[in-house]
Amino acid sequence: MRIEHLYRYPVKGLTAEALEEVHLDPGECLPHDRRFALVQGDAPFDPAAPTWLHKSNFACLMANARLALLHAAFDPRAEVLAIRPPEGPALLAETRTEPGRARIAAFLTGWLGPEARGEPRFLEVPGHSFCDQKGKVVSLLNLASLHALEQAAGRRLDPLRFRANVYFSGAPAWAEHGWVGQEVQLGRTRLRVTKRTVRCPATEVNPETGERDADPVAWLKRHFGHADLGVHAVVLEGGTIAAGDALEPLGEGE
Repeated sequence: MRIEHLYRYPVKGLTAEALEEVHLDPGECLPHDRRFALVQGDAPFDPAAPTWLHKSNFACLMANARLALLHAAFDPRAEVLAIRPPEGPALLAETRTEPGRARIAAFLTGWLGPEARGEPRFLEVPGHSFCDQKGKVVSLLNLASLHALEQAAGRRLDPLRFRANVYFSGAPAWAEHGWVGQEVQLGRTRLRVTKRTVRCPATEVNPETGERDADPVAWLKRHFGHADLGVHAVVLEGGTIAAGDALEPLGEGE
């Protein structure tokens, strides 16, 4: 088994960024993954005391399919976010300053139109991840399981519909479901698989067109009896992982 692709998603709901390699730290997600989010104006999120909230409190593909049409790129060195819509001028703004974050919030609020609620805020909270899971995790997706779903559904599905961090090959379809509770060696790191990834309506959205043109959740349930594709894992031992690195299940661990 080997890593085929690595991705991070700096802004919740916006573009995936491909990586050749990345360093993982124990107990953390990928650096800059889900670092930012547009918090809906009616969401009870307090940046002074951040806690996990359901994705419905943020701009996200589950509720806001048009986000897929925006191309976003984050430069972590300059701390600058660029957002390019299909037409019209792009936005370039600093994420570390209040005026910069206000410009990003205004741009995304305008893009959402009536889907924006109240006065949304574009936020970063040091040490907090706007992940869909309550803990900081790395998401892994078995490409053989995706291909099994594609074969059952009779159509191709862009892997980026599923917004995983690590896409890997070489395992039988659905083998990863048997890894829950076990440890895996991933490149130079060691992780513990904690749960299967339950899919939601975000996967209906075509990342190229922004249209809801598929129903992976229904297809998973109809053909396989569950709505799961991929697994989540916590980092136990840090290190560098890269495309081409091996993945090996280790069992229960010590």
